[in-house]
This record gives sequence, structure tokens and C-alpha cells, in this order.
Amino acid sequence: MDIPELKERLLERLLRYAAFDTQSDPESETYPSTARQLLLLNHLIEELTLIGLDEVEIDEYGYVTATVPSTLPEGDSFSPTVGFIAHVDTSPDMSGEGVRPQVVRDYDGGTISLGDSGLVLSPDDFPELALLRGHTLVTTDGTTLLGADDKAGVAEIVTAAEYLVTHPEVPHGRIRIAFTPDEEIGRGVDHFDVERFGASVAYTMDGGAEGELEYENFNAASARIAIRGRNIHPGMAKGKMINAIQVAGELNAMLPAWERPEHTDGYEGFFHPVSIRGDVEAVSMEYIVRDHSRERFEARKAALTAAAEYLNRRYGADTVGLTLTDQYYNMRERVETSPEAVALARRAMDEVGVTPCVRPIRGGTDGARLSYMGLPCPNLFTGGANFHGRYEYCSVETMAAATRVIVRLAELWGASRPAAASSINKN
Repeated sequence: MDIPELKERLLERLLRYAAFDTQSDPESETYPSTARQLLLLNHLIEELTLIGLDEVEIDEYGYVTATVPSTLPEGDSFSPTVGFIAHVDTSPDMSGEGVRPQVVRDYDGGTISLGDSGLVLSPDDFPELALLRGHTLVTTDGTTLLGADDKAGVAEIVTAAEYLVTHPEVPHGRIRIAFTPDEEIGRGVDHFDVERFGASVAYTMDGGAEGELEYENFNAASARIAIRGRNIHPGMAKGKMINAIQVAGELNAMLPAWERPEHTDGYEGFFHPVSIRGDVEAVSMEYIVRDHSRERFEARKAALTAAAEYLNRRYGADTVGLTLTDQYYNMRERVETSPEAVALARRAMDEVGVTPCVRPIRGGTDGARLSYMGLPCPNLFTGGANFHGRYEYCSVETMAAATRVIVRLAELWGASRPAAASSINKN
């Protein structure tokens, strides 16, 4: 497959998948959380069957799985099964309905107008755009997110699988692929059957810039806070009123102002208020709590607990109700049990002309939880940026690089010695 053909196929798939509204819903009690995710998942079943993959299935939870059969000689049993995984849902943070992507070919490095929204994608605000001069970019029109998180990853896996099925001369072992719902709300692998999936190691295609290789992520918890006030006429409120809004403000002020997402980077954790609703009588708040260090993670949860206990002593028992729920943990210690997973990812990137960039994930992926479920699962780049909002965009050239990495990884896992580079690796 030559590079222009590869890029056009990836672009067509990304645009087609982006047309599906797959927003997940954290308030839903169903699985998947929204029926609309199943529209894309069932579409993928049809596409994977048409491509010619084996064992194409969708289960009762919406997990789509399929197999690219081994091309190794019969009896070549040394090759482990490797998996590639991406999620189909988009973030609840921004509408994914009626996505109208813009395609900017041969990007000149300047400012891009996002449709008629009055918004622009500018290198003044997003300096990394300067690295993408000459690329084909897909952007939003400023009214929705794009959905490259993680439909770019879906497109890359499908395109790599198609290439491998149509090029049986490429030596590789058995490959399993999976597409999951509800990753964005932390439920992506709640019902995932690792044993049935049958891979020894897997990669989530859910990263960003070219070369990203990630096997460390945040420890994560959610905090739900219910504040009960006492509403008294303000003219007669002295000594009687408990204003739930003011209590909420006090609680937020008790957390370090410099430990927020807008002030942190790298391995620094944070407290992040994501929602506040209510009035004088009652307020509900939600936070996410993140830290790479398990010790600091536990300290952050303890700080929230201490703040709630202090306010209850001040205003009366049960004024502040706090529910802390752990969501996922740092995958590093589990991925390190399979050091070849990272080593081969580095090698695959090197061999297709991509410079590896190892960095911690300032978030989480399905791979974090899968690693704790017994499936070591590093995360690889997809080419998207500014996820979850109107300024999201994706580089098609970087998507092509990610696809070549998938193919080369398949070859490397399928060989006990270096395999000849396939034609997809050529620049």
C-alpha cells in the first residue's frame, strides 16, 4: 500500500466514523451507556466482515472483537497473540451530534477558521501546529468536538487489519482487535473478558502526537459531594442560615489552588472540579482526583475527606456528604511484567521512521484497567490533539504513521528474529 492510498483510506474512515454520534453518558445505568454507540459498533461488524477478518463478533455488552489469522507456517507456535484496542465513544464534555469535519490539505502553518463559529485554530494558542506544516488536518467546525478520540485509533486499527488480511506475505502471528464503548466515562472494560479475548499483550491506540508511547498513567478517583444547607429568609438569616453555595466555596478553597489541571504538568497530580449544581438549600459537586504516585493519590483523597469532616464539625453533622470512588490505577507496575511490550513498540517506531516519545499519560485509557486485569497494555499515538472540545483536530499523516507502527508491531511479535520490513513501512 503506497502512502497516498493509505492516507486517503484513513481520512475516509475517520470522516465516516465521525458522522456517528457516539457520546457516552455517565448518568446512564445501561451498558453501553447510550444506544447510539451501538450504531457505530454494528457498522464496524459489517466492515470487519467485509474486509475478511475471522471471528467477527459483538457481544451483549457491545464489545466488538475480531481476528487477523496468523500467516506463520503451521506449527510455528512461538508467536504470542497480540491485541489492538480502541474505543468508539466520545466525551460527554462536548456534543458529538452533527459533527461537520473540515479537511485542510497541505496545511500552511497559519490560522484555521473553524467554520462560521467565529473560532480559530491558531499556532499562537496551540504552538504544536507548527510541527504539522504540510500535513492534511481534520478539524471541527467550531460547534462540536471531532471525535478523533478515539475514532482515529479505530480507523488505524481497521486499516492495518485490512492491509494484513490483503497481504498474506507479511509474516505475523494471530492478532486480536477490539472496539469498546464507554471508555470516556471510565466503564470501557467493565465487562471485557480478557481470557476470551485471548491476547498475551495488547496496545490501546488512544494517544496523541506522533511518537507517543505511554505506559504510566494517573491513579484516578471520582468525588461526589452533596451539601445540605438551611434556607432562611435573608432578612432573618443571622445565626440560622446555612448557605450550601457558600459551603461549597469553602470546600473548594480548602484545596490547594496551584494543584489544578491548569497549573500542573508531567507527573504533577491535581484536584479538578468538573461540575457544581444547586442553590442555598442544596448543592451537588463532582471532582476528579488524579496523581501518578499512589502515595500522593491516597493523600489527595485524605485531604478531601478531612475537608468534609471539618465542614461537618463547623456546620453540623451530615452537612457535607462525600463519596470517593477509585476509577483506575497507574498501569506501570503491570506493564513492566511484559518489558518486551514497550521494547517492541520502541523498535517498531524506529523502524518506520517515528521517533519514540515516552511520557506519562495525564489521564487514563482502557489499557490501564486491562493491565490490572492481566493484559499488559501500553498506549500508542493516534495523531489527534485538543481532545474533548471544539479545538480538536487530527493529522492524517500521523494517522498513517500509527498504522505503519501497528503493522510493524504485528511483524515483530510474529517473529523470533527481525522480519523483513513490509512495503507499508516505506516513506
